[in-house]
Amino acid sequence: MGAEREQSGADGQETWSVPSPALRRLRRAQLLSVTSPLVVASISSGLATGAATAGVVAAGSVVATAAVTSVLLGRRRRAWGFAERADDLVVRRGVMFRRVSVIPYGRMQYVDVTAGPFERLFGLATVKMHTAAAASDARIPGLPAADAAALRDRLSRLGASAMAGL
Repeated sequence: MGAEREQSGADGQETWSVPSPALRRLRRAQLLSVTSPLVVASISSGLATGAATAGVVAAGSVVATAAVTSVLLGRRRRAWGFAERADDLVVRRGVMFRRVSVIPYGRMQYVDVTAGPFERLFGLATVKMHTAAAASDARIPGLPAADAAALRDRLSRLGASAMAGL
């Protein structure tokens, strides 16, 4: 269940790693945990007020919105990716608006691995890179916890060796 790899890039030389397919399942579970109570509340409210049809319509709109969101979750997972190069880390994301961040190893101040309750349940973690730039928000979600820890250690090691050369 490790991070998937795909070959791409203009020169075909970069190997991109993408988040685990478990990230999509995690996001769907989160969506279900919000959608289910909303559907139940919509139907219950309709029945309690004598407007059962309105409750069913409201529940139907919640389910339709959740279905569209579920499809977008897969596209969003595939849009995330990272490539480790000799001197820097490249992180891409975004479905409609693509964003590519290049983070030189020597500019990384520290690297965090975080995992919320849902992530821990699915055995996943998020790697966050912190630089001196306030606008830097490079993160890689949905990595298996062991892969995230290994990436953190590797990036920290590369960052320390790049800083030693300055």
